[in-house]
Amino acid sequence: MNTSSTHYVYQEPVIEFVTVAVQICLYLEHISEHEKSDFIEKMLCLLPLLYLKARLLPKNTEELDGYPERFVTEQEYEDLRQFIALNLGSDDAYLEVFVEDMRYSDEPITAFISENIADIYQEIKDMAYNYQTREESVMNDALVNCLEAFEQHWGQKLLNVLRPLHLLATNNEKDM
Repeated sequence: MNTSSTHYVYQEPVIEFVTVAVQICLYLEHISEHEKSDFIEKMLCLLPLLYLKARLLPKNTEELDGYPERFVTEQEYEDLRQFIALNLGSDDAYLEVFVEDMRYSDEPITAFISENIADIYQEIKDMAYNYQTREESVMNDALVNCLEAFEQHWGQKLLNVLRPLHLLATNNEKDM
């Protein structure tokens, strides 16, 4: 294994992105220890940082054939989604306007904070697990795939979920 610090996976923007991703994963894995208001505040701080770090990542190409291994199971995904949904209660649902289906609908489309955050978690956790292999080609491809998924879907989900979280945070501040 070439551990040259010049490899893509060791570049400063990549390390910063991975660090933020891991912080979010660790927080979400211990979400049961946190109150609703803490969860909202933490997501409003970490998610924009994750978005920024993803946008600053230099593009790279895959080195291996096939896709990196997926680690987050359906059960882990569902457990996280359900816990967030229970924690947020009726505040989990919000009306979404930035989805492709909205163009063809006369009805509002409901989205869920819990589902969007679980989707983001799944992508960044899979990347982080692959990153832990310390095999540069696996790390590289995990990052490349995570960035492609960011551009295709989870970046938009991240931005979409900030609106209702912001509203919840500012409404809670007004209630105090």
